Amino acid sequence: MKKHIALLRGINVGGHKKIKMAELREVLSCNGFQEVQTYIQSGNIIFQTKSQTSLELAKKIKQLIEDKFGFQVPVLVITAGELRNLLDNNPFAEKPEKNLMFFTLLKTTPDSEKVSDFKKYQFENENFHFTENCVYLSFSDNYRNSKLNNNFIENKLGVEATTRNLKTMEKLQELLDS
Repeated sequence: MKKHIALLRGINVGGHKKIKMAELREVLSCNGFQEVQTYIQSGNIIFQTKSQTSLELAKKIKQLIEDKFGFQVPVLVITAGELRNLLDNNPFAEKPEKNLMFFTLLKTTPDSEKVSDFKKYQFENENFHFTENCVYLSFSDNYRNSKLNNNFIENKLGVEATTRNLKTMEKLQELLDS
């Protein structure tokens, strides 16, 4: 059994796409996912399952959510090892403003030309570091007002993405390790 993390995008925000975590855990548990845990209401799920690819698991979870709750939600799945790697390779890890660090995880690898164009962007007080599957973000001010937000990154790179702050990523790792 492999441990995975599913990250849902855009649920329980402003009263839209409401999903109770207890119901979500039950749906997944009844459909072959084991040791299902959730962390906060924004759709962070840890689970174990037999070998399947991350894309297959994301597709299955997306369908289960649509069947149970009646709406579609973008789902990105990574392995426990991938999460550890993302944290270990955070280029902004030494910065003191931990609350201003974010990870935008990419569902698929973007086209190299779009990546090249993306790397040309510069915004005041907003820094990023691009890898194959993640855009690491560091801000001098809060993320809420940033230009380098999830929608901008998705639009410019042409891939589905979801963003989590450092605290959430570290907590997910802590839950995996316990």
